Amino acid sequence: MRINFILKCTECGEENYLTEKNKRNTPDRLEKKKYCPRCRKTTLHKEKTKK
Repeated sequence: MRINFILKCTECGEENYLTEKNKRNTPDRLEKKKYCPRCRKTTLHKEKTKK
């Protein structure tokens, strides 16, 4: 039930973090505040869609 996905910065669009979640417990898209090395600050990162 666990899937891997990429977290993408909402400000610059950089794909920074690879993480996993349990699809059964959290069916919606994940949003976290993480550090972006390109922006050099903590920004909101959203789950990137799978294609």
